[in-house]
Amino acid sequence: MIFGYMRVSTVEQNLDRQKEALLEAGCEKIFEEKVTGTKRERPELNKMLEQLREGDTVIIKDLTRLSRSTKDLIELVALFEEKGVNLISLNESWLDTTTPQGKLLFTIFSGLSQFERDLISERTKEGVKAAKAKGKQIGRKATDKDDIDYALHLIDTGKMNIKEASEKIGVSRMTLHRYIKKREEAKGTACLF
Repeated sequence: MIFGYMRVSTVEQNLDRQKEALLEAGCEKIFEEKVTGTKRERPELNKMLEQLREGDTVIIKDLTRLSRSTKDLIELVALFEEKGVNLISLNESWLDTTTPQGKLLFTIFSGLSQFERDLISERTKEGVKAAKAKGKQIGRKATDKDDIDYALHLIDTGKMNIKEASEKIGVSRMTLHRYIKKREEAKGTACLF
């Protein structure tokens, strides 16, 4: 199936020129969006992405209509490649993955996307290592044992329920449930000896 995607940034802008070009290019189904390109959530784009199947083609008037940024474009291109979907830009004649040259560019975009993910992962690992070397706390700070004991005391004595104790002490209810379960398991183990 041949899908078309068009977008304008404001409600006042008109989609007519894009629609005419997409229909002329043979689009069977067109998704229209009136939302700024900087917004992450684009409902119509998401609907189209859900409907794409291997062998489908997406046609756009130009790249600025599809992506919010270079990073966003690279991610979309990688998603299209993963699904086996072709992409054609009417204004950027070099972007047509139904041709060998277009496929080459598509592959380059995908490689760049993977390279960027690898760099982010590497920088994150380096940052964590450097922070640990400086003695900085990585991850969430451990809950103070005295605070937990006090919360459990409030619950055990019936002065507060779990919700109230978690709010008073500033720990999550799940944390308190976990400590209660550990305590019960320890009692059960102690009884075995």
